[in-house]
Amino acid sequence: MAIPFIAVEGPIGVGKTTLSKAIADEHRYQLLKEIVEENPFLTKFYDDIEAWSFQTEMFFLCNRYKQLSDIKEENESKQMPIVADYHIFKNLIFAKRTLAADEYKKYEEIFHILTRDMPMPNVIVYLHASQETLMKRIALRGRDFERNMDPHYLQQLAIDYEHFIDAFEQANPDIPVLRYNGDELDYVRRSEDLQFILDEVSRVLKKGVTER
Repeated sequence: MAIPFIAVEGPIGVGKTTLSKAIADEHRYQLLKEIVEENPFLTKFYDDIEAWSFQTEMFFLCNRYKQLSDIKEENESKQMPIVADYHIFKNLIFAKRTLAADEYKKYEEIFHILTRDMPMPNVIVYLHASQETLMKRIALRGRDFERNMDPHYLQQLAIDYEHFIDAFEQANPDIPVLRYNGDELDYVRRSEDLQFILDEVSRVLKKGVTER
């Protein structure tokens, strides 16, 4: 069986980190958390997306690349299973939404050069929720730089995620994608909902993830 690499993905505020930590604790896997608040451009980005999108996306790309490179080197020797609250493919979702066409073309070229030998998750947990639920959860966590987030931007991003995950499933039929609706399953507040997801993940792991 391949060494498990579980990526938990979904739009901003859906509860990726909370669920990732629960899965990591359940299976005693290494937890990989994305760098968000350290991005010096985020406050400016949410004030003026058009002006600051390229700088913001490049910062995320370089930091996520470094994280995954370090994990790849470490796991070649330690063979440690991983749960991550993101995967680097999310960069294309955000960049395509925010960058002008000419900037996106340059960004995409850099992305593919950096990620051509990056590890691919062998299980995806995809979380989605309504805009109302996402906005409530974003408000609850109280990050200063998210206070000026445009609800329309969040709504469009959620749609982009749906399209991307659909395309990912079609292109990678051997990688299980577990989908959960955050409006129906409150895995943050209801322990029974969290346990339901943990049991589903365990079931997939017991089946064995696909060697890549």
